Amino acid sequence: MQSLIGTGVALVTPFREDFSIDTEALKRIVNFSVDGGIEYLVILGTTAENATLTQDEKELVIQTVVEANNGRLPLVLGVGGNNTMKVVEELKTRDLSPYVAILSVSPYYNKPSQEGIYQHFKAISEASPIPIIVYNVPGRTSSNMLPKTVLRLANDFKNIVAIKEAAGDIVQAMQLLKDKPADFHVISGDDMTALATVLAGGSGVISVIGQGFPKEFSEMIRLGLNRKVDEAFKSQYLLFDCIDMIFEQGNPAGIKQVFQALGIAENTVRLPLVSVDESLQERIAEFVKRIDK
Repeated sequence: MQSLIGTGVALVTPFREDFSIDTEALKRIVNFSVDGGIEYLVILGTTAENATLTQDEKELVIQTVVEANNGRLPLVLGVGGNNTMKVVEELKTRDLSPYVAILSVSPYYNKPSQEGIYQHFKAISEASPIPIIVYNVPGRTSSNMLPKTVLRLANDFKNIVAIKEAAGDIVQAMQLLKDKPADFHVISGDDMTALATVLAGGSGVISVIGQGFPKEFSEMIRLGLNRKVDEAFKSQYLLFDCIDMIFEQGNPAGIKQVFQALGIAENTVRLPLVSVDESLQERIAEFVKRIDK
């Protein structure tokens, strides 16, 4: 799975002011990411506001990204949820041939035990015809996938090839890196600790800010993978303030504000999310202006 090394981006779903999907803006975002040096694209992750999309809208997003990408970069598809049988059914019925892997979030809201998480991904592994990236994001799921559970899955199922680790806990990431199978990828799901994870032995990142600053962020990760530490941290410190800003009032409201400042897409989000306030809009616009110089 060399295609999972480097920077992937969890694409947003851009909306027009009437909240309909802006497919032209989505194409621009795909092209901006590809041209900026990103290694792969993730469709329908959390940042896509997946929970507010109808099934028809999800299919429109998939079709738009696949066509805009036109085979240039590897694609990963988000297929996850807190109803195991529904996820299994989608894996059995969807055409997954355009994708190198699926990204599947640990069950949210139900708050399963570690054994429940293991059994959930066991069922997904047995149903999936392509490799699986498991996704740990306890800030959203209220349930932390402990390293022992991840390592058990990695050792028991050959098609579970990676984890997107978004606990924001570098020690937990290091526990995974210390004990993982040699061919298992630990991918950061946290933009601020992505470089530290890479320097500790991680394979890269699935990023939010990377789609707004693809050139700068993907170069930072490549520098980290090549052990050019001083240069890599110089790149991180360049983006440091904006990484904080884009999550300050929720994701993807912040990154959508970056796209508005860049003139690529509107900053519209769907309820229950709301756009960032005027103060943050101004700070993001000023940051984008400085980077563009």
